[in-house]
Amino acid sequence: MKKIENGPGAEPADGSPPRGRPRSETARRSVLDAALELCRRDGYQELTIKGIADEAQVGRQTVYRWWPTKQDVLLEVLTELPHRSQAELFPDTGDVYRDIEELLGHTFRLTRGAIGRAVVGLMADAQADASLALRLQAEVIAPRRAALREILERGVARGELRQDGPASLDLAVDFAFGVMWYRLLSGHAPVDGPLAQEIAAALGPLLGSGTARRS
Repeated sequence: MKKIENGPGAEPADGSPPRGRPRSETARRSVLDAALELCRRDGYQELTIKGIADEAQVGRQTVYRWWPTKQDVLLEVLTELPHRSQAELFPDTGDVYRDIEELLGHTFRLTRGAIGRAVVGLMADAQADASLALRLQAEVIAPRRAALREILERGVARGELRQDGPASLDLAVDFAFGVMWYRLLSGHAPVDGPLAQEIAAALGPLLGSGTARRS
């Protein structure tokens, strides 16, 4: 099968996108899908640029021109996720606890399979790579943290939550996602719907419940 190419040219030394013909959306999509499939099938540690190029049926140089490392490929995959699911990222059911469950439940579902392997692998690499850590925080972690904080702020404004409990809103967000990260990295317990329900229930007492939770 003929490989998809994006045309000649190497990535500039300063790391900026190469000039000239824009990258093919077909090739881009093939590369991202291939990286995710290989991560699911073989695991993060086995993922290579060569493997991604072969799976995507594109030239290896095509991948290197736009994604110097496998981490760059996976970051683009993960960065796209919030933009594919705006309804799940910003639920507004009229019940703050249900909104928390919806957001966390959707986030937790994404951590299964290939996405989970990619996230855990990137997080592990980020411990020794400050630049990767900053990008992971800004591009992947921050949007969902901001979404949960917005839900909590809305709950306070509606009187469903107060801010006179032992935790601030920021600590409550850390608590919610900290549990997720701990379970993902240790693998000792599932990251699933029941966990989303437990966290939602725990956030009320942590912040100070303004109203009783609806059944």
